[in-house]
This record gives sequence, C-alpha cells and structure tokens, in this order.
Amino acid sequence: MEQRSQWGSRAGFILAAVGSAVGLGNIWRFPYVAFENGGGAFFIPYLFALLTAGIPILILEFTMGHKYRGSAPLSFFRMGGKKAEWLGWWAVFVSFVISTYYAVIIAWAMKYTVYSVNQAWGEDTAGFLFGTVLKLGDVPGEAGGLVPGVAIPLLLVWVIVLIILFAGIKKGIELANKIFIPTLVILFLLVVIRAVTLDGAGLGLTAFFEPNFSELSNPAVWVAAYGHIFFSLSIAFAIMITYSSYLPKKSDITNNAFITGFANSGFELLAGIGVFSALGFMAASQGVAVADVATAGVGLAFVVFPQIISQFPGMNGLFGVLFFLSLTLAGITSLISICETYVAGFSEKFGLSRNKAVTLGVGLAAVISFLFATNGGLYFLDVADYFINQFGVAAIGLVEVIAIAWFFKKLPLFQDHANAVSDIRLGAWWNICLKFVTPLVLGYMMFGLLKMNLLQEHTNADGEIIGNYEGYSNSFILYCGWFVAAGAIILGFVFSAIKWNKNTDVDAYQHDNE
Repeated sequence: MEQRSQWGSRAGFILAAVGSAVGLGNIWRFPYVAFENGGGAFFIPYLFALLTAGIPILILEFTMGHKYRGSAPLSFFRMGGKKAEWLGWWAVFVSFVISTYYAVIIAWAMKYTVYSVNQAWGEDTAGFLFGTVLKLGDVPGEAGGLVPGVAIPLLLVWVIVLIILFAGIKKGIELANKIFIPTLVILFLLVVIRAVTLDGAGLGLTAFFEPNFSELSNPAVWVAAYGHIFFSLSIAFAIMITYSSYLPKKSDITNNAFITGFANSGFELLAGIGVFSALGFMAASQGVAVADVATAGVGLAFVVFPQIISQFPGMNGLFGVLFFLSLTLAGITSLISICETYVAGFSEKFGLSRNKAVTLGVGLAAVISFLFATNGGLYFLDVADYFINQFGVAAIGLVEVIAIAWFFKKLPLFQDHANAVSDIRLGAWWNICLKFVTPLVLGYMMFGLLKMNLLQEHTNADGEIIGNYEGYSNSFILYCGWFVAAGAIILGFVFSAIKWNKNTDVDAYQHDNE
C-alpha cells in the first residue's frame, strides 16, 4: 500500500493550518462583527469563545486526524464504522460546495488588484462592481450568460490551485503556504502601516476599540463571538482532520492547536486595525460618523475600499494593489485546504491516485464554479453561501461534538492520545468545553437560525410575496439554499453506503472501537 504523505516540518503544518484559517472572513468580516457587538468589549466574549470552543475543537480535530491517519470520512469510519462515516462525507460535501463559489470571490480580488493600479472603478464603485464587472442581471435565479471578465480570472485561480494540489502535500501545499503566508503578513502589515498614518485613522480606531461593556449583557453578542470563532478557524469543514492526518506520529497536537488559534486571532486583530483606520479616514473625509461607512463582506471589499483607495492623498495604486493582493493570497491558501478535503476523501474511498482525485474532484468543482461567473452569479453565490454556512458548517460542528462526546464516547481516548504526544496536557477544561459548553452554544445558535430562516412568506411594499432572506422568492431560497444544504447531508449518506476500495486499509484502527 502507498505510504501516506507527510508534512516536511512542524512549521509547514502550522503555516498550512494558519493558511486555511486565515481567509477572506478575517479581513472583511471580523472587524465589522467586533464593531457591531461592543467594540473593544467584544474581545472578552471573543477570547472566551476561542478558549472554550475554538481551540478545544481544533485539538479534537487535530487529534482525530493524527490518530486515525485518514481523510475526514476515513477517520470517522475508523472511529465508529458506518454509523460515523456519513458525518465525514457531510463535511466533505459542504467543503466542496464552498470551494465552488469561494474561488469566484478570489477571482474578483485578482481583478481588482489590476483595477487598483489606475482606480478603474471611477466614482461610482457600486455601479462599477455590479454593472461593469459582474454585469449582474435583474432576476435572481436566472443565470444568464457567462461574464468573460469574471470567468477568465476564475480559470486562473483554478490553474494555480491545481498546480499546487498536483504537487502534493510537501512540495505543493506546504511549499505554497511557506511562500504565501509570510508574503500575506508582510503585504497586510504594509496596508496597516499606511492606513494608521491617514488623517482620521484615530477616529476609526476609536470606533473599533472603544468598549461598550453594556453589550456584554446581550446574549446575541456572545452568540456572535462563538459564531465567528467557529467559522473563522476552519473547524467542521473536514479541513483540520485532513491536514492533521499528514502529521508525523510524534507531533505536539495541543501546542499546534494553540499556535494556530492565536495566530488566526492575531491576524484578525491586525485586519481590524487596518480596516477601521481606513474607514476612519473615509468618515473624516466625508464628514460623517464611522458607523455610516462601516460595512462587511463584498460591500466592504469591493465597494467601500475602492472608494477609500480613490480618496487617498497619494500612492493610491500601491495601497490598492497591496490590499487586493492580500485578499487574493488569503483566499488561495484557504481554497487549497478546502479542496484537499475531497481530494483525500475521493482518493481513499475509491482507491484513486492523487492526480486522478485532484483531476476529478477539483475539476468538477471548477466546472460548477462557472455558474457563479454568470450574470446571475452573485445571487446564486449569496444564497448558497448563507445556507451552506449556517446550516452546513454550524450543524456539522454540533453533530460532530455530540456524536464524539456522547454517542461514541471517544473523548477519553482522544485525550489520552493528545496527552501522549503533547507538552500541554488536556484535563477537565477540555472535557467540559466539548461535552457541555460547545453543544449548548451551538444548539442555541442552530435553534435561533432555524427559527429565523424557516420558509416564511412576507409581503413587500408592492404587495408581492417574497422570501424571508434578502427578499428572494421562496422558490429560489428553496432550491438554491435549502436543497444545497440538504444535498450535502444526503450525499454524505449515499457515499457512506459505498464500499471502501479494497486497497484502503480501513480496519487499521478498528481495535479502538472495542
């Protein structure tokens, strides 16, 4: 049987794990979440969530991958047989869906890196994005034609990802992250240094850091902290299980988890400083409050930041290139890790060579991704992203923790395994967090999300019946949102029913099921 690939060094693994965790959300989501939920006071529930959910689950997934030496489906199978395997496939197919549209956002960032040179977006940055770049159609749910200006950089994104994945773990993923992550940090440090020297930067930093301690009594703020930590660290995507399966037998699991968690948080703090310094400059230039210009997501990156870049007192092009190149690098390192989950899963399940698994899995994802490069692409992306994240990742995390802690009762086994190879020993803290704190918080989150998002009919000002998410029709939400989220679960059960390839040693760790 072919020997399993391994990371070349501990630093290589950590950089890859950090590269997966540090993505677009660190730059365009975290600063606004913190600002909206108490400013500086938000760091209290944020740190609490990191220590009681983020790092404990990271340790759990690192331990699982390291112990069972397989992709997420194989690791779950080795842990609990067919009763557990479907959960690994569920996570894999959620990752597959995310990879199809995540690549498109990276393509936008690539395109805007070029636009930054001469600020091609002009004065109406929103009109430029939706009209000139995306050529967005008027009817959600209608694909329309392919937009060449998006499709071409999207093709380039997939070519880069394919080259890296074909090269393998050590010479591909590890080498890429050793280049991309230090480069990303340097580029973004330059962005931050320039941003904090702008007139009005202090106004933005005050808005970001000034604590509103009264918000700490609001349960929604604590839920926001847990929600962000959960999505930020790439847990429940099958990524960390897959990555840790390539670790050598003697690897400090607990230490690696702490380093990964705090490195990710450190970059988020850096992003907050850079983003809000720039927003403070914009607010001061327009004579408005920071709250009037603060936003998140696509609007922040591709509408607000181009406005900021255009208003710069000098070196506009350089700042723009640095910012959007940072987005591109952060996105690519995350996309590589997302794709590796299904490359590893398909390879082990069907006995495929790595090159065949990459060609099949990533090739299929690339083809599907061009749906999001059509005139209606942004609508499909918006709904698919919302539902696959809210009812895919969060739900997997909840089921995963409950299954391992309560149904299969594997926490003592994992604790012993982690303690045997780690300097920081796990104790009651880890068990309490995974048995009680995380399930309760995630359960509360899921209940709130289901209550808010179950199909309901609302009437707009014109008397038309619309759906409850962003005013989309219920039919569009149903087939592009709920069906996609449910489809990942269904495929999880379908793939778990298929027999493992005879060359995959699925019984290697079955003695742990006694």
